Amino acid sequence: MTRVLCLAAALVLALAALAAPAAAHNVTAGADLRVAQTIAGAEVTVVIKGTTRVPGPLRIGVVAYQPVSGPLLSLEVRSVEDGHTVTGTAQAAADPQYMQLQVERTGPHELKLSAGNETAVIPFRVLVERAPGGDFLIYGGLFVAALLLAGGLLTGATARPGRAMALAAGAAAGVTVAAMVIVFEPQMPAPAPAGAAPTPTTSNAAGRPYAQARVETVPARPQAGEEFTLRVDLIDGSTGRPVDDLTAHHEALAHVVVTSEDGRYFRHVHPLRTAPGRLEVRLSADRPGRYLAHAEFEREDSGGQLTAADFIVGGTDKAAVGETTKASEKAGTATPPGVPTRADTTVTPRLQPAVPVAGRPTMIELDTPAGVRTWLGMTGHLLIRSQDGEFFGHVHEMGSPGARVRFTFSFPEPGRYLAWIQYATADRIVTVPFTVNVTTSEAQ
Repeated sequence: MTRVLCLAAALVLALAALAAPAAAHNVTAGADLRVAQTIAGAEVTVVIKGTTRVPGPLRIGVVAYQPVSGPLLSLEVRSVEDGHTVTGTAQAAADPQYMQLQVERTGPHELKLSAGNETAVIPFRVLVERAPGGDFLIYGGLFVAALLLAGGLLTGATARPGRAMALAAGAAAGVTVAAMVIVFEPQMPAPAPAGAAPTPTTSNAAGRPYAQARVETVPARPQAGEEFTLRVDLIDGSTGRPVDDLTAHHEALAHVVVTSEDGRYFRHVHPLRTAPGRLEVRLSADRPGRYLAHAEFEREDSGGQLTAADFIVGGTDKAAVGETTKASEKAGTATPPGVPTRADTTVTPRLQPAVPVAGRPTMIELDTPAGVRTWLGMTGHLLIRSQDGEFFGHVHEMGSPGARVRFTFSFPEPGRYLAWIQYATADRIVTVPFTVNVTTSEAQ
């Protein structure tokens, strides 16, 4: 009898040692949220650090890319559920200091950013890791088993072997339950963190429908050299309601690329969410003509989507005025008010093969200076547009070692393409424009 009870006690101790919580359960709740924004003439990335407890601190920083010394932003974090609000400020910088704000609960929140006379509202969730459901069974079973074992030892010591055996059997059952949970728990899905969105009650296996995008400028006919707002309203194709479930992909709620018809003007920006389903960004064009806007975004439980629109800029050509604008033309970019865009590299990309073939992969390489830093989650971006604007592509760097960026891209059709490579250094975002003439396999 004593041997049986001692063996059961050893099992209890061994299982208790194996019952430590799995670290993998912290992956979702502990992740940082990074959202790029083009605000107050600067390209910044807002970083919301993952939280570990509530009430507790929420750390927010703003990384500046262009210009590297960005604006001072007012921050306001509001709980959607109870309206509790905390405020602070953050200075955008290449290596920012993180502002610490106190949050009282998990669940949906909104972060309002204000700089100058621009405001953006970023929805996010405060998530905290929840202990696995099996932990209750593991530790509960072991606790009950320990109590029964103690009772069994005491009962056996008083020469009551029947009751001692019954208590030992109960302890063995508790150990068995704990052991089964320990063995099978890794096969079970991790519990949703506290504050996560509720599970949909209806099946959404097909994903949410694509959004319909309505693009307009304010004013309706912007003039060359004057600031205007590019507005994108997203409407659900099945309900007609504003689409307010965008998820951050490549560290932005949306990527918008605006180019002139001839490709001499190029802007890759990240619009502000100013209302449910509404994205806005301020721009300025230096010459009249037709402009194309391509917007990339992704809805929750759905795939990525690309929308395209065009608009007309009136007035007279302002491109010949001022050395700053001339430098922008040379770089293939236009400079909006207050944003010194620089792309003064003289290095040109290398293509393999030198004359790409439609439908076949092409290797595109560009030598870069040391100190290239990650921007939008990547070290390099390649954006490609067909001459007529009907095709638009956006791919990322392949993770090349050394001072270079490398891309692989398959051009869909023969013809002339406009392309731009972008990467970030310690003090700016560099844009390298070039053109590609694609042929057919028969012409090779």
